[in-house]
Amino acid sequence: MKKLSILLFLSISVSLSAQGNRAAYKPGEWLKFRIHYGFLNASYATLQLNTTKIDSIPVYHVVGKGRTTGFASIFFKVDDTYESYFGQGDGKPYRFVRKINEGGYTKDVEINFDHKEDKAILNDKKNKKKFNFAIQDSIQDLLSAFYYLRNNYELKDLTKGESIYLDMLYDDDGVFKFKLKFLGKEVLRTKYGKVECLKFRPYVQSGRVFKEQESLSVWVSNDKNKIPIRIKADLTIGAIKADLDGYNGLKNQFKIIMD
Repeated sequence: MKKLSILLFLSISVSLSAQGNRAAYKPGEWLKFRIHYGFLNASYATLQLNTTKIDSIPVYHVVGKGRTTGFASIFFKVDDTYESYFGQGDGKPYRFVRKINEGGYTKDVEINFDHKEDKAILNDKKNKKKFNFAIQDSIQDLLSAFYYLRNNYELKDLTKGESIYLDMLYDDDGVFKFKLKFLGKEVLRTKYGKVECLKFRPYVQSGRVFKEQESLSVWVSNDKNKIPIRIKADLTIGAIKADLDGYNGLKNQFKIIMD
């Protein structure tokens, strides 16, 4: 499971999915996901959204944490923290933090985005290296992309079989074009009842973690919140499923289909 991030699945989807009066979220939103690896309840991951300021700019601050628990932690211990600071008005990322320990594989990375100079500076604290990247206004980081898409795409904007493209900067791989394909609507049975979802397929890099480019599927609630309900991934080391296990502070009513 080397280089396998629990929050990778959430962050990618946790690349999916209304600004101003259409806002899909608000400060205080908290999401919890239960992650299964085979028959094991492998871990939990959370996303917590609040507000703060960076250089007097009002931003949202989201913190994502992932931990292995119980029996699974005996085989592979994970302790991951991801953070993103993005503009309350425009959704632009200003800072991204990735601090992980996955079975001894560690990273400690901070990216600062300078939108006036159209550049981003990546500080690899572990290896004491810095990288500069040219960026455009459309750039997102791994977590800010999730909230940007939630706030800027509605069902009427989506066509089954077509894809959304987004520029993203992640670690020292540089800027890449993130592709997200809309697969249509589907009703899922959850611990809360039936939930109508929008199904997406993020295209990922095959070989290192994922079996194929189409190894990841994400279901997002078809309501004003657009929160991840389920994530499935076929990995080189097996299959993982993450389900929404808890929530609090949603901006809008969570839509459940009554039998």
